[in-house]
Amino acid sequence: MRVVFAGGGVISLLTAVECVSAGHEVVLADQSDIPFTGATSFDRHRVLRALHPGDLATTAAAVGAHHAWIEIEHLLSTAFYEQSGALTAIPAAEATAARDLLNAAGSKAEVFGAGELAAEFPHAGFVPGTGAVFESHAGVLLADRVLTACAGWLRWNAGAELRPHRKVIGVDADRAEVRLADGGILRGDAVLLAAGPWSRELLAPALARELVLHRQTMLYCDVPPADAGAWAATPAITSLGSDGGAWLVPPVAGTPLKLSAASACRVVDEVGGAVSPPWWREHLIDTFSELIPGFRRDWLIDTRDCHYLARRSTLGPLLAVLGDRVLSYAACGGSSFKFAPLIARSLAARLTGADPVPTGLEPLDRPLVRASGVHPLRPALRGVS
Repeated sequence: MRVVFAGGGVISLLTAVECVSAGHEVVLADQSDIPFTGATSFDRHRVLRALHPGDLATTAAAVGAHHAWIEIEHLLSTAFYEQSGALTAIPAAEATAARDLLNAAGSKAEVFGAGELAAEFPHAGFVPGTGAVFESHAGVLLADRVLTACAGWLRWNAGAELRPHRKVIGVDADRAEVRLADGGILRGDAVLLAAGPWSRELLAPALARELVLHRQTMLYCDVPPADAGAWAATPAITSLGSDGGAWLVPPVAGTPLKLSAASACRVVDEVGGAVSPPWWREHLIDTFSELIPGFRRDWLIDTRDCHYLARRSTLGPLLAVLGDRVLSYAACGGSSFKFAPLIARSLAARLTGADPVPTGLEPLDRPLVRASGVHPLRPALRGVS
């Protein structure tokens, strides 16, 4: 069968790989290059960690994603998973329960007391008195390498066709067709709409209102040469214990130190580009000047803003069934990247008529079914391919 993909981010690319691996044909269209450097999923790094306090199913799913990413590295013959581990600051009273949850989910975890944490990572800027949980089945995904490897694998496969610079402006859920801005149509047996922050433009208003657009500012830094060894040995830190939700990704595999915080994420009305507004850049500089010992403004080498959608009611991803084998997946930032192999396998099964294996991720295992999920298309269409 033939599956058409609208969007060229990590979800579309990995799902296309799954479909081709199962013997199906795919055609993937995107508004720009494939991969698209302006996509939410295109960045230097994404953190892969398992801990979801109080949620064994999601924690176990994240452990499964850890193993799935290793399998994908082998399939694509590309190294992009730096298994540096991950640290999460957590109150001492909750640390043991978090470690036990991770162990029950099949991960390896240990607790760091406040003194151990300060002694082991004095350069990282944990809030004084904070303990942490360390998980070894975790680390950093080199996101741009993931997307490039997927696109390269598909280009060399006879069952795949990539169509860059072909913007999707409509989906016909009844006919499993995708309409392009140049007037052409891509017709398949199944369709996946995964256009990232632009998905709302293709969905009917009632469904589009379920999705909220967020914008996140990030800093990229070069650490001083004297501290390079310490930073290179630092795991991904998904929480420094600050009120603003500060986190960092260490400089692995030639990438810079990446810094951001939940306080630098805000709701916006529309996609506004990747240039970081000065106020938000300064907010993060001030945040990490207080947290990281020795942090200076001249560490900064770049800034970037990314956009992602989240479901209004859950702040997570949204999978909607729009028609027979026509799906829409609105991703939720780094969380969907982390789970992308599990998401791709489930979506590929639904698209090709197989029974999806439960993932433990409720938005994926229990999709929203809505018959009128896409904007109706005008009848004057041409260029079917």
